[in-house]
Order: sequence, then structure tokens, then C-alpha cells
Amino acid sequence: MKRIFIIITSLLVACSSQKQSNVASQKNFEPNWESLQEYDVPEWFQDAKLGIFIHWGPYAVPAYRSEWYPRFMYMDSVVWGPKGEVKSIGATNVYKHHIEKYGTLDKFGYKDFIPMFKGENFNAKEWVDIFEKSGAKYIVPVAEHHDGFAMYKSNHTRWNAVDMGPKKDILGELTTEARKRKMKIGASSHFAFNWNYYNHKEGFDTMDPQYADLYGKSHDHYTAADEEFLELWWNRTTDIIDNYKPDILWFDFYIDREEFMPYHPKVAAYYYNKGIEWNKDVVLQTKNFKMATFPEGTHVLDIERGKMSDIRQEPWQTDTSIGKNSWSYVENWISKDANTIIDDLVDIVSKNGCLLLNVGPKADGTIPEDQQAILFEIGNWMNVNGDAIYGSRPWKIFGEGPTEVATGHHTEGKNKELTADDFRFTTNNGKLYAISMDWAENGKVTIPALSKGNEYVASQIKQVKLLGSKEKLAWEQTADGLQVSLPAEQPCNHAFVFEVAFEDNNAVAWVGK
Repeated sequence: MKRIFIIITSLLVACSSQKQSNVASQKNFEPNWESLQEYDVPEWFQDAKLGIFIHWGPYAVPAYRSEWYPRFMYMDSVVWGPKGEVKSIGATNVYKHHIEKYGTLDKFGYKDFIPMFKGENFNAKEWVDIFEKSGAKYIVPVAEHHDGFAMYKSNHTRWNAVDMGPKKDILGELTTEARKRKMKIGASSHFAFNWNYYNHKEGFDTMDPQYADLYGKSHDHYTAADEEFLELWWNRTTDIIDNYKPDILWFDFYIDREEFMPYHPKVAAYYYNKGIEWNKDVVLQTKNFKMATFPEGTHVLDIERGKMSDIRQEPWQTDTSIGKNSWSYVENWISKDANTIIDDLVDIVSKNGCLLLNVGPKADGTIPEDQQAILFEIGNWMNVNGDAIYGSRPWKIFGEGPTEVATGHHTEGKNKELTADDFRFTTNNGKLYAISMDWAENGKVTIPALSKGNEYVASQIKQVKLLGSKEKLAWEQTADGLQVSLPAEQPCNHAFVFEVAFEDNNAVAWVGK
């Protein structure tokens, strides 16, 4: 469960003087991996720790099943897997629901939801107010999902939110508002899968040539995207980059397909060079399903609904949703509780990661109150314990305790709740933060990794505090661990943070990338 990262004294100076930004002196990147290995993940991203993802589009109108409604509504018999295999995952239920509620697919297709997608209550200021209160430091709106509808003013498709639906530049308004608050803001592209997203079948409006620029042209399922589509994907992607100057560019799966691979170093170099031109540090994120498609050190790895089991030297990110059952708003939306999300955040940060947490607004542009309540609860926790999160770096080990954590994409459902016997560690400004993942009911906490003579402890402990509490703690460092008596009152809900100061501040320094 544990992996030790040894502190090398001679590197401490180099670590403490890590660059904040060097875009002004950075030479342009070439579209090859050797050149792109020179990319460094910016400090602002490593410091931010918490971001907000936003899945919002015409799929919020039916508010049924998930944001994949546009795909499933055309699946009248089977669902195809990525290798052409048949996968039965209940999509036919969406087809039946659609027929019963809206009519046959020659009369009412996905395009017909777009005029119903009015977003009449969308207010960028109100949204960003909510995100700020959550403690988030960056925002990643979905610029275009698999459905092909652009949530920005596109120069390459008429199916966009300025010309149709809300008649507003959603990405643009959020970008303007976020930058007023000095928040970082990016954009996500899921468009690559549009090539194989819709089922083209006689009797469906997906076969009508006048809508081919939304549904794509008919072709054998899961054949490689042709040059025309690849060029469109490139043009739409660079359109987002050029016109919105995103701090983060996030790619969904399907660009790991072979036909997209030649574009990987090309798009990375294009984006990073734009960052140099704009004089700001930018972040490219991919799920990188095939590790060879984006080599380590050239981007930020994103794990969907999953985590790492240990510290990763390279900064990384988890993206997950407040919703257990959907990314976009659905009428039967089931929210996770704040405790689970905060525990995930702490676990991720202890392993050198960031959390990108998704919200699903309603079609009218309002963020449901239950989602807001969870965001505010997270924000309240961050107000008390932010010193252990913002700007922190890992310790020599990420943590300890009996509860194992699953690794990889779509593994969050396998994880059990963390307990008072589980601890996570972060470091910040010469302090060690030992985070107990629940309140010990017996009033005492023992942290084994901080035992007297432990190999991880390089200096004598001089002070222990509980963040949010004004009470002076009784503590003792023994052979069993650092033993702390808890105050009578909890300083917050959820995880609890002990700030540990050492005689030598360098005792907790982490030497990483």
C-alpha cells in the first residue's frame, strides 16, 4: 500500500525554487514527443486542487437516463461496443421512452430538442458565485459533447448555442466571468466520438442529409474516422483554442483511436505554443486510455470516476460527478454525499492529484439546490482545512490505514468509506498535515507513521494543532505513533486535519516534479 519517496537533501533547494512560470522565455514546441517532453505542468494547477466540470447541453431537456440520451434514443435494438461487439446496457429503454413521450424518430429526433433548450435562467455570474463558494479554483465547461452541439460561438458548425437554443455564448460568458474573479477556466472537447455516436438507420432523422452536419454521415459502425471528419475535429478544436484561450484543454476518450494519433503531438504543440503566445501556462488533459498515445510528461493524465492507489510523481487529476448516475441533469439524479466527495478530494491530493467535480444544470440554466448544497458544504470544509489542500504537495507516503483504494478508470464504485483509522498526509510551508478521515469516537487518535524513531520522521515534532479548533491539544509521540487527545467539539464535519510542526521545516519537504 505504501511507497517511500526518499528526501534527497541536495535537491531541496531545486525543489523550493521551482518555477512559477517561464512562458516568456520558453521556446516553441515542435509537434513531436521529444520536444513535448520539455513541458512542465504549471504551478497554478498543482496548487489549485479543486475544479468544477459542467455537463450542460440539449441532452438536459429530456433529462432521462444520462447525457448519452442522444445516442441511446436511436438504439432500438442493440448497443455496439468499441470493437463492434454487441453490448446490452439498457439503451433500448431510452428508445422506448423517447417513442412514447416524443414520437417516432423520423418525426422527432435529437435536433428537435435544441429549440427546447432555452437556458432562460442561465446567469454566468450566479454560476461562478456558486463555484467560488465551493472552494474551486478552476472551471471546465463542456464546450461540445459527443452530440456535436457546440456550447460556444463556433466558426465550423451551425449547431451552436449562439445561433440556436439559448442564443448565448455559454463558454464565452463563463470565461469572461471567471477571469473577472482571477479563476482559471478551460474547455472540454468530447467531439471525437461524434463520428460513431449516432445510429444511422432508415426511418431515423439521422439519415437525412440536411442534418448530416449534426449527426455525421452514415458509415459502417466503428470504421475509422475519415479525413474529412478528422479535419473538422481539428478545426473545431483549434477554434476553441484560438477564440477562448482556455487555461485547460480537456479531451474525452476516442482520441486514443489510431486515426487520431498523428494529431496528438500536433494539437499539444499547437496549444502549448498558443500558451507561450498568450504569455500564460496552460494545461492539456487526456484520459490517455492507451498510454502510448500521450507519453507521460507531455500532459496531465485524467482518470474518470477513479483514483490512484499511491503517489504519482507526475501531477494528475480525477474527474467525477456529484451525480452517482449521471453527468448531466436527469430527473432521477442521485447525488453523492459531501463526506464521500471530501474524502475523495483528500485522498487524491495526498497522491499529487486534483479533483475535477462535475455539476449538471437543468435545461433552464439553474443549478439544482441539492447540488449547490453539496458544493457549499465542500466550501465550508475548505474554509477550515484549506491549508492542508491548496498549494500542498505529497509527503513521503500518501497515508496509512486499513482501507484499500481501487485504481483506474471507473473504479470509484468499488471503494469503501474511509474510517478514523485511515490517514492521509500532505505538506505545505514546512508543515505536515495528517488528516484523519473520520472522527474517532473514543476521543483519541494514534498516527502510526509519526511514531518515535519512525523512518519517515526526520525531525522532532514541536507542535500539533487541529485546524478549526482553538483548544490546545494534549499529544505524545510514542513508539506506537503520534497520540493525540481530541477536543470536546468537532471543528468541522467530515475529515479532520492535524497540523504537525517540526523543529526542522525541511523535514517534510517533498522532492517531486
